[in-house]
Amino acid sequence: MATRTNTQSPAPHTADSHGLIRVHGARENNLKDVSIEIPKRRLTVFTGVSGSGKSSLVFDTIAAESQRLINETYSAFVQGFMPTLARPEVDVLDGLTTAIIVDQQRMGADPRSTVGTATDANAMLRILFSRLGKPHIGPPSAYSFNTASVRASGAITVERGAKKTVKATFNRTGGMCTHCEGRGSVSDIDLTQLYDDSKSIAEGAFTIPGWKSDNVWTVGIYAQSGFLDPNKPIRRFTEKEMQDFLYREPTKVKVNGVNLTYEGLIPKIQKSFLSKDKEAMQPHIRAFVERAVTFTTCPECEGTRLSEGARSSKIKQISIADACAMEIRDLAEWVRGLKEPSVAPLLTALLHTLDSFVEIGLGYLALDRPAGTLSGGEAQRVKMIRHLGSSLTDVTYVFDEPTIGLHPHDIQRMNDLLLRLRDKGNTVLVVEHKPETIAIADHVVDLGPGAGTEGGTVCFEGTVEGLRAGGTVTGRHLDDRAAVKETVRKPTGTLEIRGATANNLRDVDVDIPLGVLTVVTGVAGSGKSSLVHGSIPAGEGVVSVDQSAIKGSRRSNPATYTGLLDPIRKAFAKVNGVKPALFSANSEGACPTCNGAGVIYTDLAMMAGVASPCEDCEGKRFEASVLEYHLGGRDISEVLAMSVTEAEEFFGAGEARTPAAHKILERLADVGLGYLTLGQPLTTLSGGERQRLKLATHMSEKGGVYVLDEPTTGLHLADVEHLLGLLDRIVDSGKSVIVIEHHQAVMAHADWIIDLGPGAGHDGGRLVFEGTPAELVAARSTLTGEHLAAYVGT
Repeated sequence: MATRTNTQSPAPHTADSHGLIRVHGARENNLKDVSIEIPKRRLTVFTGVSGSGKSSLVFDTIAAESQRLINETYSAFVQGFMPTLARPEVDVLDGLTTAIIVDQQRMGADPRSTVGTATDANAMLRILFSRLGKPHIGPPSAYSFNTASVRASGAITVERGAKKTVKATFNRTGGMCTHCEGRGSVSDIDLTQLYDDSKSIAEGAFTIPGWKSDNVWTVGIYAQSGFLDPNKPIRRFTEKEMQDFLYREPTKVKVNGVNLTYEGLIPKIQKSFLSKDKEAMQPHIRAFVERAVTFTTCPECEGTRLSEGARSSKIKQISIADACAMEIRDLAEWVRGLKEPSVAPLLTALLHTLDSFVEIGLGYLALDRPAGTLSGGEAQRVKMIRHLGSSLTDVTYVFDEPTIGLHPHDIQRMNDLLLRLRDKGNTVLVVEHKPETIAIADHVVDLGPGAGTEGGTVCFEGTVEGLRAGGTVTGRHLDDRAAVKETVRKPTGTLEIRGATANNLRDVDVDIPLGVLTVVTGVAGSGKSSLVHGSIPAGEGVVSVDQSAIKGSRRSNPATYTGLLDPIRKAFAKVNGVKPALFSANSEGACPTCNGAGVIYTDLAMMAGVASPCEDCEGKRFEASVLEYHLGGRDISEVLAMSVTEAEEFFGAGEARTPAAHKILERLADVGLGYLTLGQPLTTLSGGERQRLKLATHMSEKGGVYVLDEPTTGLHLADVEHLLGLLDRIVDSGKSVIVIEHHQAVMAHADWIIDLGPGAGHDGGRLVFEGTPAELVAARSTLTGEHLAAYVGT
């Protein structure tokens, strides 16, 4: 045996001294030269009010640079196919490790995307059925609803030595239902929503958004095609004219000397509106599509999206359609019962994926659930699944509010997962507002003190105890507990829901009181959205603000999104006696050099493109001549550089007084966005800011009932108070507010609570409580009641 003479512990190895991620001089978006040190292999929570710069620091600086450096390790050829990333605005970034980003971006809402296709579970199931399914119908593609069957035969030329032509046949078996093309539903168009048949085309018969009589591409092509009489009311068209009007195949025509393609109205509408993702449409166009198009379950595949062959092949009496329709926890049990040595590795991998769903609290989903219907929190947890069993260590995991959409009961489970990732030797960075998650942090970074230009500095760095004593906005609000309302408002009426059966609801009967603040709660997957969105008719008087993302390019900003720019342009045009279009950077007033973008982009192939400010307009986006026109002493670029608060004052009085603009600005200030500049690109707004921007636009709609889906998403504890004040003002103005929410402060503030449960999926869908918050706390009969009682400290 060798003996050790030196009993003293050796000096630490140099490699062990790199225990920090150092950020020095970060200036992305609103960050003001931020310098911090983040401990590795620890859980660090970043907090601060919405818009204080958390995402700019964590996602746009640390995670972005890590990804950029990893991309640079690939060859230039491979980099050409990858997204190009610019180096963030930062002086020093040291000690980075590979970053895995799990963000809140909604999953692609493509009609063919489902939970199964987004997580590889479907791919494994298809292989399983292609090996074990009886009768055998073909390779894995034969079970895919995204693959059409293809058959081809003909001559092909093979260029090898002497050219020779050979006959070839090709076929591929796909699993797509031919009737609905793998969508599961077929659409029917209501013609009365497309045109008024008592009018002629020349009289403006079309009622389709954006179809104006002077538009040669839409109305003009029908009026001047020669196939129709533009001055005859549509109801008097002959049978042939009606056929040409609605269904004619694409035909070349000449309109005003320009060659255009004429096409029947139905295929034109299907291509221009129905082939696009409904979630990505502007609100008025989405409203039109919802009115004009009715979707019914495909009669041939009964909504399974699969061909008859794919549905006929079964393992133990279960087809792949049946497997995808099961709740994932039930599917996992079924897979566990398959003992087949020939596919053992596949079964192990599939079971691991399915068990991860259950572990993360998504066992109530089914694999055929469309990806676009998942909430932000569900989508984020679905993305987490592939990382749960990973053997990688010393990785930086970056999470964006992982507790979104989670009931307090589920937050503990999410905390355990974050700690488990940390304990495997990973660095976990979390942007979060919930006190339950802040409490488990090893290290806290609090940004602020305010939002937008008033944020972007580090207010506190240290432990949770230090944060409590630190006196920052977050520290002061960390132990805030809203008290249950002693007196509640009296309802002015009720909205009756009878026999609700959407998704997992079990014949629910409930009366939702009107004229008060009603909160619908329950664990994730208990049926809240199904009850509210599926049972409350989305007709006149109901204004629904959901969690769908705001789509906008870098040309979109709060002024264009809210419609604020229209009254401003008209005011400028009126005072100066010119056309309103001059005051749009996307129209006639645009700087000709940069086309109104304010910057000139140079594409550098596999390297990050360079955006340099336009030298002609100096980033102002407008032609020089347009900036000579003033309103109240300011030109249009100066107005767009104003904050909402500044602009509210500017358009409220004096020469620039514009009541229509002032009203929109008041609503933006009301939802706590007074610090945003009118021209700030939508792409730079945080998740919480976008949600409130959407709320502000919907507040202008004439509605008696407001339905809000988790409005506290992305809101700091201090902002939640502001939101409750806003909800109170809406109710006090005579409106009814129905909120789907997990936040205990909102529950405590409610006049009436409807609690669904008791569990998720087929364990939920029942009404477990309705009454006042005080009664729920006193009864403690449900999970929500227990957590709310603990929250208010009774």
